[in-house]
Amino acid sequence: MRFDETQAETLETILRWRRDVRHFRNDPVDDAVLARLAEAMTLAPSVGNARPWRVIRVEDSALRAAVRADFQRCDAEAAADYADERAAAYRALKLAGLDAAPVQLAVFTHIDPAEGHGLGRRTMPETLRQSTAMAIHTLWLAARAANLGMGMVSILDPAAMERLFDVPQDWVFTAYLCLGHAEWDDDTPLLHRAGWQENGPTRWAVQ
Repeated sequence: MRFDETQAETLETILRWRRDVRHFRNDPVDDAVLARLAEAMTLAPSVGNARPWRVIRVEDSALRAAVRADFQRCDAEAAADYADERAAAYRALKLAGLDAAPVQLAVFTHIDPAEGHGLGRRTMPETLRQSTAMAIHTLWLAARAANLGMGMVSILDPAAMERLFDVPQDWVFTAYLCLGHAEWDDDTPLLHRAGWQENGPTRWAVQ
């Protein structure tokens, strides 16, 4: 199949409007939409077609509260790494959508799945984690195309998350995702608006 210019422009628009959303409305997301998003993840590339991502939809209020508590602890520790104006800027950032996001997903990577029969990962086992990352990015784009926003909560203790969700020993914590309807649409990243970090040009080195 060949894609035309209009389709290419649509993809570029989705990429441009794919933002790390932190401010959510608490409207529920239709289960049929969530099913389509879960299916979209299966379209992501993965080493040996192993599909090592394992996703838990977190509905239990006690689990959500425990995740929130771990975030608060890790956030306080991270804030202590900054000083002066940068510390004030850090404290002003909204770094999690845990308060309002109606859908929350804990994502793990199975580090030795039977699927794929080991193909492609003998010398680079980290490709399993990379595969999970690509599945998350695929979900992110699919969510944006469905007029939803998604944000990743990275200020968490991976070992604490593995204990909290009581996952098998060969699952490693990869990401905690918040998903839902964004409070507002904006194609400018939050960290740009806050003056924390601007994008630099992407250049390919030539050797």
